[in-house]
Amino acid sequence: MLPIDPHADLGRRAWVPCPGCHDHKDCRTCLDGRNCGEHWRYLIGNTGSRLHLQCPGCTHLWVHETHFGAGGTTPF
Repeated sequence: MLPIDPHADLGRRAWVPCPGCHDHKDCRTCLDGRNCGEHWRYLIGNTGSRLHLQCPGCTHLWVHETHFGAGGTTPF
């Protein structure tokens, strides 16, 4: 298990499903598309439309492409 990134800040969070542990799959709040107080991710940073995230539960690190804003790639 990886340690929590030293740049992780509780004040910078994102609500994106974790591809590592899928802990949101049985949560009614998450399934309704609302911000859950339990299943959030650390927002480590961003590069254009790519979010650099870490799950506080399983410590999985990944990049999530939002296709929103500057730097997004065309999904075609």
